[in-house]
Amino acid sequence: MADKKKKTNAIVKWWRETVGELRKVTWPTPMEAWKLTKIVVVVMIAMSAILGVLDFVFTRLISWVLS
Repeated sequence: MADKKKKTNAIVKWWRETVGELRKVTWPTPMEAWKLTKIVVVVMIAMSAILGVLDFVFTRLISWVLS
């Protein structure tokens, strides 16, 4: 019985500490969040294009070397 009470107290303590830390966070404004989201999407598209081109080039290069 003591173990269950101790475990419950640990969970309650963890939850209170988590909520306390989340209150200290400086959350972005909706405008800042949209700007950051746009940056992430642009970088993701650019990296996808770069990796796609590199994959294409290396695939052709390896095919040419092996044939």
